[in-house]
Amino acid sequence: MDRRTTPFPPLARRRWLGAAAATALLGGALLAPAWAQGEAAGPRVPVAEAARRPVGQALLLDATIEAQQQATLAAQASGRIVQLHVKAGDRVRAGQVLAVIDDRETTAGVQRAGGAVAQAEAELRNAEAHARRTRELRAQGFVSQAALDAAEAQAAAARAALQQAKAAQSQAALAQGFTRLTAPFDGFVLATHAEAGDLAAPGRPVLTVYAPQPLRATVHVPASQSALAERAQRVEVRLPDGRWVQPAGRSRLPAADPVAQTVEWRLPLVAADAQGVLPGQAVKVRFAAGSDERLVVPASALLRRGELTAVYVAAPAGAPAGFVLRAVRVGADHGEAGIEILSGLQPGERVALDPVRAGLRGAQPAQ
Repeated sequence: MDRRTTPFPPLARRRWLGAAAATALLGGALLAPAWAQGEAAGPRVPVAEAARRPVGQALLLDATIEAQQQATLAAQASGRIVQLHVKAGDRVRAGQVLAVIDDRETTAGVQRAGGAVAQAEAELRNAEAHARRTRELRAQGFVSQAALDAAEAQAAAARAALQQAKAAQSQAALAQGFTRLTAPFDGFVLATHAEAGDLAAPGRPVLTVYAPQPLRATVHVPASQSALAERAQRVEVRLPDGRWVQPAGRSRLPAADPVAQTVEWRLPLVAADAQGVLPGQAVKVRFAAGSDERLVVPASALLRRGELTAVYVAAPAGAPAGFVLRAVRVGADHGEAGIEILSGLQPGERVALDPVRAGLRGAQPAQ
């Protein structure tokens, strides 16, 4: 049978006609001129001119948020940890008992010292009464002066023995206090370094606590850049939420790290700026000193894809309108002034402020 004269089944005919119509529409779109499609769909992207502008000589470094009040509580007595009342993240109050070390020995010492004090007090009462009676008998001439001197010496010795017993009692109470770790201030538990049942020893860390306020940014400045940090006219801290804030002050440690060859700077933050910031978070610190001209572009013009940093450059006058992607090497971030361009761009060239839209087909500069 001739296939050319064989009619299509109804379902196959509808499928064939639909596919033919879709092909015709798609073919018409693909055959349309490229400039016509660009005119129809190409977005208008605002641009900015790359220019040399006066910016401060800046040093941008990584820093870490730290609590100004932070303490690592260590055991002062030997023994097994029998109670650990807190865990990491718990809020604590000043004076709150956080951990207890086995205190049976120290408790016995306190009881023994208390008994010694009671005995010394009884002996003192007896000695003072004997001295008083001897004094009365001496006044009546019934005893010698030597007997009175001996009675008064015995009373003085009893008073000294009582003082010694009380000192021993205070020492025993102090030793018992070493078996209890208490919070030195209001704050939170940052970490626990031991668990209930572990053996505690003098100097072994058990807990670390910190106060949520005040906070500071700690930055380690390379010794080679220390002079620039010293003459910085402005110091700024970039918080995790992107805000640039000025610290309440700045202080530099008077010595450099002999291994890393860095100098530690501490920048306390204003309480209002530090809301929501946590110790341990990474921040940026910028030391700005003096002024110099640098080629800068707005931060929004940069396109970052992995290790690639690029900008979309508008075509020069006389060339077909559009953008060309160009890799650049960036330098310091100067905040509102823009980001420094070290290579890949020339002054006067225009860059797209929205690199995502500039990469669309048919995109053209808005001005």
